[in-house]
Amino acid sequence: MKLSVVILNYNVRYFLEQCVLSVARSIKNIEAEIIVVDNNSPDDSCKMMRSKFPHITLIANKDNVGFATANNQAVALAKGEYVCILNPDTAVTENCFVRLLSYAEKHKDMGALGTYLMDGTGNFLPESKRNLPTPLVALKKILGVRQSKNGYYAGHISEKEKGEVSILVGAFMLLKRDVYNQVGGFDEDYFMYGEDIDFSYSIEKTGLKNHYFGAVSTLHYKGESTVRDKTYLKRFYGAMHIFYEKQLNLSSWQKLLVKGGVLSARLLYPLKKAVSKREVQLINNTLVFTDDISLLSLLSEIYEKSLPSSLFSDQINTSLTNTEIIFDADYMSYEAIFKTMQQMSNKGNCFKIKPPGCNFLLGSNQSDCKGSVVKF
Repeated sequence: MKLSVVILNYNVRYFLEQCVLSVARSIKNIEAEIIVVDNNSPDDSCKMMRSKFPHITLIANKDNVGFATANNQAVALAKGEYVCILNPDTAVTENCFVRLLSYAEKHKDMGALGTYLMDGTGNFLPESKRNLPTPLVALKKILGVRQSKNGYYAGHISEKEKGEVSILVGAFMLLKRDVYNQVGGFDEDYFMYGEDIDFSYSIEKTGLKNHYFGAVSTLHYKGESTVRDKTYLKRFYGAMHIFYEKQLNLSSWQKLLVKGGVLSARLLYPLKKAVSKREVQLINNTLVFTDDISLLSLLSEIYEKSLPSSLFSDQINTSLTNTEIIFDADYMSYEAIFKTMQQMSNKGNCFKIKPPGCNFLLGSNQSDCKGSVVKF
């Protein structure tokens, strides 16, 4: 078997369904499997998986064992030469894995491979490619100091280019299963957050190189499977402390810097969130990309107004502003949807997707807010 796609889920049933459907499209012509691990979700994620995807391997944990342990569980069962660690609040393009596997086969010194991640507004997520977060680099980021190409994010490679980077994000990582096992998988000392930094660095220490491939886009509803609260802050900044203690041989003054940085980050985080939160644009119009008249009629009833539809073409009117755009994934490919979102971002537009064969819409109007589900 060529590929095993591992999806760790917690309490995002509808986003998980879209993720599985998009992956199924992408592995259609590949000898591959999907493994879903559920960390004791209180919603009906497991019921949905058993009902709609009975052929897919489901590991239903009785407790929330965390990111590292759950992914290690799944990879222990995986049969693929390659494994892909994937968040449930993502969706991939139809050619995603074909292109990534082709790239991987040409780079024998490759450790892990990441893609261009975009949020629900169509904007690039800079954590897609990062440098090693040394204490000084991390402190500058915490304090909001503008950094050069050697800063927290990997600025030496543009968003759509490809090349070597030190750190990839755990929302999407593709690598050989042998490499995963060689470094011992994700370190289970981490419950959540920091595992991807530790894992990326452990791979580099073997002499392999992590790569970023910006020509392939992946949708990531950032924050959908995470609640930003005091527990989150404790785990996130605690994880960074574990990383520095384990991986970097710090001097006494560097350890002091780390402790001060972690404390500053925890104190500044609420203020930073309040300042960074973008104002939601006023939506004046709604447009549906579909050829399904019954769907259009149903959505018109839900929205309580007559909704115009448009047939997709390469000549999309990208000048639209303050418009809610609904994509029917039974009509358009995810690749075309993502391209359109990128072209129409930063103009006050917002986007929703109806996954193939589903009776709901998914969307997220802000990078720092939970997504929305519209059921019908």
